[in-house]
Amino acid sequence: MAELAERFPLFPLGLVLLPTEIVPLHIFEERYKLMIGRCIEEETEFGIVWLAEGGLREVGCSASVAQVLERTDDGRMNILARGGRPFRLVRRIEDMPYPAADVEFLEGQEDPFDEVLAESARESYADLVEHVTGERPGAEQLGELSSYGMAATIELSAEPKQALLEERSEDARLRTVGELFGVARGRLEKAEEAQEAARSNGKVRF
Repeated sequence: MAELAERFPLFPLGLVLLPTEIVPLHIFEERYKLMIGRCIEEETEFGIVWLAEGGLREVGCSASVAQVLERTDDGRMNILARGGRPFRLVRRIEDMPYPAADVEFLEGQEDPFDEVLAESARESYADLVEHVTGERPGAEQLGELSSYGMAATIELSAEPKQALLEERSEDARLRTVGELFGVARGRLEKAEEAQEAARSNGKVRF
């Protein structure tokens, strides 16, 4: 049976948080200063939900305060938040001083994931990282990474991240991230070729 959390604090934002991902947040509104202050004091989680153009999405990710970077006298904070577990909004709560909802934490794929698929996704991820940084992740490091773990370290737009968050099958997520990493590397290579052509003769061939 899925785990439920009542009156779970929510932080609607213009971003998507993935499990294991770490993001910096600047807390300045009074309601969120109160909310995050309580979470720090009580060592509890809050939820980040993507506030998209079409409205608040139904699936978000729990978050914990990994580190308080700065705290001013008026209560403003700069923090690092770490992604936890996906959840689905069940019922909005309107009688609290900050956004909140009853939420249902989403279960993942129970069966073992496809190792061949995982290896392919990890190779695609390693190729991209090596292309960008010049260093290739080691086999041990790659072996510990899930689809979320890989996607959390790559700058992706909100839409594909939200799709990953809503997908319950690790196999499907592995397939998706492998394709995303391959596309990203291809675009980088084409951009670099265009820059090189522009430097060599001032013309870019399309």
